[in-house]
Amino acid sequence: MRAKRKSPSIKLETPEEKELLLQVNPQNLPQHIAIIMDGNGRWAALKRLPRIEGHRRGIQSVREIVTLSRELGIKALTLYAFSNENWNRPLSEISPLMMLLEKYLQKELKTMMEGGIRFRTIGQIDRLPDQVTRLIQRVEEKTKGNKEMTLILALSYGGRSEVVDAIKRVIEDIKTDKLSIKDLDEERFSNYLYTRDFPDPDLMIRTGGEIRTSNFLPWQLVYTELYFTQTFWPDFGKRELLSSILAYQKRNRRFGLIPEESDLPVPLDDTRVDDIDAISRLKKDRA
Repeated sequence: MRAKRKSPSIKLETPEEKELLLQVNPQNLPQHIAIIMDGNGRWAALKRLPRIEGHRRGIQSVREIVTLSRELGIKALTLYAFSNENWNRPLSEISPLMMLLEKYLQKELKTMMEGGIRFRTIGQIDRLPDQVTRLIQRVEEKTKGNKEMTLILALSYGGRSEVVDAIKRVIEDIKTDKLSIKDLDEERFSNYLYTRDFPDPDLMIRTGGEIRTSNFLPWQLVYTELYFTQTFWPDFGKRELLSSILAYQKRNRRFGLIPEESDLPVPLDDTRVDDIDAISRLKKDRA
C-alpha cells in the first residue's frame, strides 16, 4: 500500500517525479540531508562551455533542491559549496564563484523569508571576502527566526580543519578551567564543532560519480547513509532527490545494534555451509 504524500503543495513537472513521490514514505524521511555538489566543471566541459557556466547552472539545482526539501518536510539541508581545498583553484575561478554566492544570497533572501527557511553557514568564514562575510551575517540575522527548514552552506570548509579548530577550543577551555579533561566525551566534544547547533545528517548525497566524502563532515557522517550518483550537480533535480530518498528508505539503520531476524541475509547458492549454520544458530538462539 502506497503512503500518501505529505503535502499537496509539492510542485512536480513529470509523471516520473509524481510516481516517485507516491512511493516516498512521509513517516520515514531523513531529517537532515547533506550534499556534496560535484560535477559543475565536468558538466560545462561536456557542453563545451566555460566552467563558470556549470556553476551558474548548479545554482538552479540548488534552488530546486532547497524548495523540494522544504516542501517534503526535510528539517535541515547542508550543501558543500566551497571547500578549503578550493582556495587552491585559480583566482580567475574563485572570484566569479564569490560573485555568484553574493548574487544567490541577495536574490534568495526573499524566498527564504517567504518559505520560513533559516540560513546558516559552517566553515572558516573569516577567509571569505569581507563583503561576502557581511552579507552572510545579514542573511543569517534576517532569517534566524524562521522555523520550516535550516539551509546550511559549508563555505571555506574542511572536515579536518573543523576537528583541529574544535581541539584548539577544547584546549583553551581546559586552560581557563571552563572544562575538565575528565568530563570530555564524544557528546561534549561535538559541542565544539561548527555543527554543534545541528543534528548529524541522516543521508549524504554526492553527485558527479566520485565515491568518497572528500573531507566533508568526517565526525558527523559516521552513521549517515551514503548515496553516490553519476549525475552531475547541474542535472540533479527533483527526480534525483526523490530517488535518493527512496534509496535511503530501503536502508536498515541499526547504529551498531544486532539486526532483527527478518533482516538476516538470505543465503545464496555460493554461501559457505558454515555461514548458513551460523545464521541458523543465531535464529535458534533468538527463539
